[in-house]
Amino acid sequence: MLDAAALARSIEAGEQGRWWLDALGPLQVEGECRLGRLLLTHGAGAGQDSAFLVALRQALAQAGIQTLAMEFAYLRRMRHEGRRRPPPRVERLVDELAGWRDTLAEHLATPPWLGGKSMGGRVASMLAVRDGAPGLVLCGYPFHPPRRPATLRLDHWPALACPTLVVQGERDPFGTRQEVADYDLPAVAELQWLADGEHDWRPRRRSGHDQASLIRQAACGIAGFMQCHG
Repeated sequence: MLDAAALARSIEAGEQGRWWLDALGPLQVEGECRLGRLLLTHGAGAGQDSAFLVALRQALAQAGIQTLAMEFAYLRRMRHEGRRRPPPRVERLVDELAGWRDTLAEHLATPPWLGGKSMGGRVASMLAVRDGAPGLVLCGYPFHPPRRPATLRLDHWPALACPTLVVQGERDPFGTRQEVADYDLPAVAELQWLADGEHDWRPRRRSGHDQASLIRQAACGIAGFMQCHG
């Protein structure tokens, strides 16, 4: 278990591994901060050990992005109890992510970008609107619940003021390419579409693509965006 200052020194030195931060929980650090540093959150039902996020963090490290991967407390409790449970209200998750961001930013030379998968991306975007952020990386953003395209989760988006990259599979049931084309997104937001990908960027076999190549493509796009706006 480390205090925040000691953890920040390890992060700045490029050390990689999993540490437990006082009062907050575990943090998985991967990659060197050559092009950027990203505080990365997870989706509603799977934590940082999901195959998708493991592959994404590895690809980002190869692309020059250092990831700081945290887990929300409810997910750790779910794993400990061995049964699924719904996440708490999103506002509570925003506060929890703010605790991580504030603690790390206090001791790092530059505050990290915020990002996340699905629900985690929504939480990161709400925190960016509330408190500001250097930038956002939203992977598989849940624009709406599956099969409920009229229930949009974009109320806070007009207030986004930081560079924002959305990396989305073209067939994502939380927002397809055709659906998102009709949204009035703010000028700070850019979209990177992954050919035939679904919510975890997994394409159909007949598309000629595979998930691993789409994850690498996404990582390169994220690194380029962060370098351009860093």
